[in-house]
Amino acid sequence: MEKNFGEHVHVNEHPLVAHKLTIMRDKNTSTKDFRELVGEIGMFLAYEATRDLPLTTKEVETPICKAELPTLAGKKIAVVPILRAGLGLVDGVLRMIPSARVAHIGMYRDEETLEPHVYFCKTPKDVAERDIIIVDPMLATGGSADAAISEMKKRGCRHIKLLVLVAAPEGIKCITEHHPDVDIYCGAVDDHLNERGYIVPGLGDAGDRIFGTK
Repeated sequence: MEKNFGEHVHVNEHPLVAHKLTIMRDKNTSTKDFRELVGEIGMFLAYEATRDLPLTTKEVETPICKAELPTLAGKKIAVVPILRAGLGLVDGVLRMIPSARVAHIGMYRDEETLEPHVYFCKTPKDVAERDIIIVDPMLATGGSADAAISEMKKRGCRHIKLLVLVAAPEGIKCITEHHPDVDIYCGAVDDHLNERGYIVPGLGDAGDRIFGTK
């Protein structure tokens, strides 16, 4: 699947991810189960998105002997959920990267232009020195992700990744054209967007299903 969208799009083809996504897509899946599955898949995606973290070594004394063994080289990371649905992915990502800091980006859409506007952005003071993982369950039109990436770039961030559960080809096209330096990690690429901008087959409104609202 990756070859169809270029080297910067990484589709997780693990059977457990596909299985969990199918449960999430079922409209009868409960809010509790949906929320838990978002976090679980977030862990799988974070695993893939951190494959390139640099390693160094340190001396460890095992029960058998002393040895120089691999350890993370202290790379600093910030997880950036797009409010509000992105919050559902944070816990899963933090389970894999517990030392990461968490920033937040809030947006609203202009009712006439439908363009997203950032109304809230709270980040660590050293955010420009950190690798950024922006998280949001759905990459539909790509407008929100585009705005979030642009906002982080304004703040000096240079190493940015986007982590989503489900992506539409339209959203992938938007991000790869506007931000060819940003890698996208997703659990599946669906068929298309419908006339309302929902991903098909998709899983509905992720925010409503995570938080039990309509």
